[in-house]
Amino acid sequence: MYFVYVIKNSKKGDLYVGYSNDVFRRLKEHQKKFPSDEIFYYEAYKFEKDARERERKLKQYGNAWRALKKRVKI
Repeated sequence: MYFVYVIKNSKKGDLYVGYSNDVFRRLKEHQKKFPSDEIFYYEAYKFEKDARERERKLKQYGNAWRALKKRVKI
């Protein structure tokens, strides 16, 4: 499984979008630099290609990001 995730820094409110096959490992890596980071949202994909494509859309296309924000009420 591959995951597209959004990590939120609870102090600053910053959001980070990424993908990984181990979302909890990635969270621990983020927390080493920013202890107040937490997983805000994630989606699971069977294939890495699909997760990479979704991450790219969220990062590069405003409509995809706005739709996600609206759906999860960021």
